[in-house]
Formats: sequence, C-alpha cells, structure tokens
Amino acid sequence: MNWKNGLVIVAISATTALASVWGFGKYVEHQRAGIQEAGKLPVNYAGYFGNNNNAAGTVDFTAAATSGTAAVVHIKTRTKAKQVGNSQKQRNPFSDMFGDDFGDFFGGPRVQPEQRASGSGVLITEDGYIVTNSHVIDGSDEISVTLANKKSYKAVLVGQDPNSDLAVIKIDGKSFPYIVYGNSDESKLGQWVLAIGYPLNLDVTVTAGIISAKSRSIGINARQGANPVESFIQTDAAVNPGNSGGALINTNGELIGINSAIASPTGSYAGYSYAIPVNMVKKIVTDIVKFGTVQRAYIGISYPSENLSDEAKRELEKELGTAFKEGEGVYITAVPEGGAAAGAGLKKGDIITKVNGANVTTGPELQEQVARFKPGDKISVTYKRAGKEAMVNITLKNKAGNTDIVKTSSIVEKLGGELVNLDKKIAAANDVAGGVLVKKVGTGLLSKSRMEDGFVITGVNGKDINNLEELKAALALIKSGTLRVDGFYPGFEGRYTYPLQLTEE
Repeated sequence: MNWKNGLVIVAISATTALASVWGFGKYVEHQRAGIQEAGKLPVNYAGYFGNNNNAAGTVDFTAAATSGTAAVVHIKTRTKAKQVGNSQKQRNPFSDMFGDDFGDFFGGPRVQPEQRASGSGVLITEDGYIVTNSHVIDGSDEISVTLANKKSYKAVLVGQDPNSDLAVIKIDGKSFPYIVYGNSDESKLGQWVLAIGYPLNLDVTVTAGIISAKSRSIGINARQGANPVESFIQTDAAVNPGNSGGALINTNGELIGINSAIASPTGSYAGYSYAIPVNMVKKIVTDIVKFGTVQRAYIGISYPSENLSDEAKRELEKELGTAFKEGEGVYITAVPEGGAAAGAGLKKGDIITKVNGANVTTGPELQEQVARFKPGDKISVTYKRAGKEAMVNITLKNKAGNTDIVKTSSIVEKLGGELVNLDKKIAAANDVAGGVLVKKVGTGLLSKSRMEDGFVITGVNGKDINNLEELKAALALIKSGTLRVDGFYPGFEGRYTYPLQLTEE
C-alpha cells in the first residue's frame, strides 16, 4: 500500500467519524424538550445506539425492550380507611351491634375500607421525576415506586392534570435510568411499538403491536376533568389494568406515548389500547414541574363533536349555511367575544385546516396541536372561508381571556367558607386536641360537598389538624386531586369524611 492509498483511507475514516458525530449530535438535539437534559443519554441506553445491526427488513425488539424496561416503574398506592359522612347527622341505632358498615342505611357515617391499587410510571429524568396517569395516583394517601431492579422508594406527588389524565410524582435519588423523549408527530400508521408496564400486578411486561390510528378521542377524560383533552395514539399492543401510566416506545427505544386506556367490553384487553402522545406529555409535565399547574392555552372557538349522526350533520349545515364535509377541517360553530380567535378575525362557518403548517381535520387533532402551547404563544392558523384559503396569526389566551401565567391559588381560598379555630372548651368536651370550625360553608369547594355549617375539621388527607395554621400548612402541600376532609359535628355521634375534588381554575 503506497502513501496515496494510505491518505485515502485516513480521509475516509475521518469523514465517517465526523458524520457519526454529527448524526449523534442531531439525535441528541432531537431529545431537547421538557425537563430532560439536552445532550445526555441515561445509563440504560449505553451501547444501544449504533449497535442495532439487524438485517434489512427484520425487526428486533430486544435493545428497545432492554433500555425501556429499566426505566418503567411499578406504582402502588394506598388509601386509608375512612368514614364517609352524610349530611343527615343521625345516630345509627345498630352501630353498637353491627358496626358502622350499616350506617349508610340510617344516614350516619359509612365505612369506606382501605383501598390499594397499582399502575405503572415512566422515569423521565435521572433525578427521579416520573410521569404516570392522574387516575393511577388520584386520592391516594401513600405512593410507593418499585423499579425493575426491585428497589423501592416512597414517592411524592408533584402535580396532576385530570383533563389530560397525566400526573408527575418524584422519588429521591440520582442516576436513575430514564427513557428519552421521541417525537409522536413522526409516528406512522402500521409502525411497530412496544407497551411496557406492570399489568395485573405482574412483573415488568413488554408487549408489541402496531399503531392502528392516531388522534383518537374516546371521551374517557370527561369523567375526571372539566376541560378534557384527548388525542390518543391507538395501538393493538396488549394493555391490561396495571399498564396505566406505562410507556409506549418505538423500536429506537424512544418514548412516544403514555399508556392510558383500553377499549374493552370486559375491562381487560380486547384489541385496542390508547396512549397520550409524548409531544403533549412533554409540555404538560414541564408546566406541572415549573408552575405547579398546566398553562393551558385556548384558541377560543367551538366546533362539532366527533361521529355526528346524519341528522346532526343536516342541522349543522343549516346552522352554518354551508355543506358539511368530514375530513375537510375543523368547522367553527361559535367564536366567543374576547377570545383569541375573535381577536384574530375568525368567524363562525370558517374551517380550520392547519395549525403551524400541520394539517388538522378533526377536533382531537386541533386539541393536540394547541395543547402544546401556553397562553401568550403565537400560532399560525390556516382556514377556509367561502371556499378561499387564508392564514392568520393568533395569540393564544388562557381560560380567563388573557395571557397571564396561571398560578395555583391557595387551597384555603378554594375551600371558601368562614373558618375559625375551634373553641378550647368545645374541643375538650369532644375529646379532641383542637380543630377548625366551619362557621359558614360559603360558596367555594365546601359548598359542593354535603358539609353543613358547624362542622369541625380535625384532619386533611389523614393528617391531624388542630388549628387554622396547621390547616393552611397542610393544604399548601396539596395542588390537585381529591382532598379528604375529616371531622365531626359537636353534639352528634360519629366521624365524617367529605371528599372534595380539586380541579384547575
């Protein structure tokens, strides 16, 4: 080999090395989003990239499954036994003989037994942030997390968003394996995916399937959120109870969704499962960690629901004065004054076809695009009016109609009512150390329960409360979910618990 050949080989080697470094740099740049650290891969991905030497046309799930299972955790929750109150504060004449399990028949307290449940979660940072479903941890008193290596940790709730069915919890530690974010926009129908979780209380389990549909809305989040957001990735990867909150990954080992629901007549897997797209997850998780609540943006329009009947379509055509064609875009049926769309000049009857250049043909697709932004962000909207296409820039607003950052208000303020420290004599007469007297229920969250004036609060979510300061301190740690207020009515037998559902404003 002469010196010229040697130079050629060196040049080729150098070019190949530079191309590899550039390609890997582009990949790492692609992971930049949310609260994951840019330019860094977790230890569970070591040796993964660049070593997938499958023959053309074959698919091998082993590398993706190995990296993914290390970062998917088993979540177990415990809700303490409670006596659920009733506003008809009557004495149960049979409680001495049969216990308070019969209380509900007589208007007295009813025992709600201790409840235990389990689900899955996904580590998304090396310092222990975990994303899961809101319904997995909602209302729980204790949250424990077990990793695939069998190590267990106590977790704390960072925040949750019932509208999207997402929650963030955290465990203490460092150097945890985690799953890197992918790009759910790049997922395609027919693409292979893996679902990882802890179904039916089994150990970590991996199932494979394909993406069978995108931007699905199944109406499930309306059960827990006042402003539900749904645009699911539909797959036929087997998912069962316990998989909720687990990972949906592609064959590159990237997180593309959080498994959330199944379509089933029996409650077990029957062919279809649904995952929240990771591009939506990233934004919501970042908001929860940074602000304590989701900075939800609104475009300020109303549009038809999915799967309209023929009769409903005819009524819509009469209302809009134009033919309704499914798949053409999102028809605007109303534009409230003061909203973002009204300020940009959109009108009833316009048809939105694109958001920032991305095609939208259904309400869920529009929701998915807008859910990635916060109030104050500007988006471009392409629409049709009288057959002509136009584009307008819209500055998104929050629910209040402005672009301010939404902050979590004090739970004490949300409770409403007139609260004062319990008189010491009344406390002694009722054999309690103290409490908070609800002089008036008011018009806040307390009014939505069956609580009556004169109730004495002695506990919140299992924590003893002796005075107003302790109540404020306890409530300051609670951001969302179900709030359980324990206490009694002076002069009446029994203890009462009132569950209050906290939702974002």
